[in-house]
Amino acid sequence: MSTVTHDLAHDVTAMLGRQLQRLRNNPGLLILTQTMPVTMLLFFGYVFGSALAMPGEEYRAFLVPGLLVATAANGLMTGMFQAAQDTHRGVTDRLRTLPVSRAAVPLGQAVADLLVTAAGLVPFLLVGLAVGWRMEGSAPGAAGAVGLLLLFRFATTWIGVFLGLLTRNEEAAGQLGGATFILPLLSNAYIPTEGLPGWLRTVAEWNPISAVTTALRDLFGNAPVPEGAAWPVAHPVAGSLAWCAVLLAVFVPLAVRRYARGEG
Repeated sequence: MSTVTHDLAHDVTAMLGRQLQRLRNNPGLLILTQTMPVTMLLFFGYVFGSALAMPGEEYRAFLVPGLLVATAANGLMTGMFQAAQDTHRGVTDRLRTLPVSRAAVPLGQAVADLLVTAAGLVPFLLVGLAVGWRMEGSAPGAAGAVGLLLLFRFATTWIGVFLGLLTRNEEAAGQLGGATFILPLLSNAYIPTEGLPGWLRTVAEWNPISAVTTALRDLFGNAPVPEGAAWPVAHPVAGSLAWCAVLLAVFVPLAVRRYARGEG
């Protein structure tokens, strides 16, 4: 291992520890982020499910992958708020004066978020099993679904980190982050897109959330890939990987460069 790689790994580990300690000191936020997906599953599954043509258990099986992806997309909101909070309070400026890699601070935040998300999958999946959802596919397929979900969370967190560093304000980041709730609504996370008007269906199916949701449903064996869909949904695994690759290729360098530049 080269000296540069070793130093980066050491710096990332230190920043990862800082982020995890930060969450430990704010248990209310941690509890809220872990319980909100479960609350949404129970609400959507039993309240909205009764209003749809799908029977209750069938809809809940359809819904669980969609809620998993919608929760993963919230990496945009959490990444943005944490980065903006650190910047607004001057923490980022202090970290920038330390002899650490410029990539270590945003990378440490993204990895910490990924670990917390992975831990939060356990109670959510247990509740999903309790309400009737099942992994109908193979074990390798289920493992691939979880890996793809975490990759998508990692990608959306980098978007949030960049936007948080860009806004530099907690209040603005909170307002902008709250607006991201509409993204899962413009996808197939909660309802099938086949009945949407043509233009709206196109928008929904080119939403990255739709590709990842369809991939999870396919890998878990919960629903077949819809026919006549846009390319990312018709080829959901490839489409999801392509979206994640594009998002990471764009926003990782943007976030690192923005952190390194500071106000300048």
